[in-house]
Amino acid sequence: MLSKEKKINNLFYYWLITSLALVFSIIIVGGLTRLTNSGLSIIEWELFSGIFPPMNNNSWSLYFEKYKTIPQYKLVNFNMNLNEFKIIFLWEYFHRLLARFIGLFFLIPLIFFYFSKNIKKEYLNICLLILSLILFQGIIGWYMVKSGIIHNVTVSHYRLSIHLITAIFIISIIFWLLLNIYKKKNKSFFNFKKVYLPYQILIMIIFLQIIIGAFVSGLDAGMVYQTWPLMGSSFYPNDLLINGLSDVLNFNSHSLVQFYHRNLAYLIIFYVLYLTLKIYKNKIKILYKSINILLFVLISQICLGIFTLTSGLNIFLASAHQITSVLLVFSAINLYYLITK
Repeated sequence: MLSKEKKINNLFYYWLITSLALVFSIIIVGGLTRLTNSGLSIIEWELFSGIFPPMNNNSWSLYFEKYKTIPQYKLVNFNMNLNEFKIIFLWEYFHRLLARFIGLFFLIPLIFFYFSKNIKKEYLNICLLILSLILFQGIIGWYMVKSGIIHNVTVSHYRLSIHLITAIFIISIIFWLLLNIYKKKNKSFFNFKKVYLPYQILIMIIFLQIIIGAFVSGLDAGMVYQTWPLMGSSFYPNDLLINGLSDVLNFNSHSLVQFYHRNLAYLIIFYVLYLTLKIYKNKIKILYKSINILLFVLISQICLGIFTLTSGLNIFLASAHQITSVLLVFSAINLYYLITK
């Protein structure tokens, strides 16, 4: 029979796997909430009162009347009826409900594991960091919604990017911790030896691409230049004028943001090809499988991005594009993990 300590450690491991799956799920749901423009359907925080959905016509009408007060309804969805409102409401409601569930699912077992004294202190400290990020994520979620209910018809793409990258940080930390537990190691992510730098740079570039991708989504920048490989009739969008540094950093420009997103994708694929050649040239056999997986996921991600754009932002392709971005993060982290000591 397994000892009590062994049982608790196994329970801890499977709890983390479930947490990873839940965070992965909410990234998908969050993406679909954005793609369906549902995020502003609930204009109040309702941390406790919003646990249950509207139960009768009066409640539905009350929520709908509140939605009618914001610019998104007045300027974009003024023809929306109650049944159409229910669809976008339920997307946002399920997104918030899942977020609440994740918070409780992570908090309550963590208290048990903390007082059990059977889990390594280093692992528990990482879990406390994850919990703080989950709480921060909830605050950022509401901060994001607030940006779209007074003067704008959508949420701030800057706040959206913080919301998304925080979720990526959370799932990345859980993934790294799971690798440590599975391999029975205690590797540190922040290991700044020269030999590890190329793999750390890859992860940073992918994170940057996810942020720019959030800008594209938040601005609906995919609605312009729905052609590939050119943007319209040229590589560089012809509606852009760069007269100084402020123009280069103008992340409110739909065309510029899409241009950056495209070219960061090209940079990533060339960089991964460079790493692939480096790995095979130096015969780092431990990385052969992981670099091949990374290449496959990256090619799938880029193809989905192209198909999403040229399809006129098909919602299923766009969601698949976002899902593979998480898989790309996992692949890059796994590659880095294997090379570290």
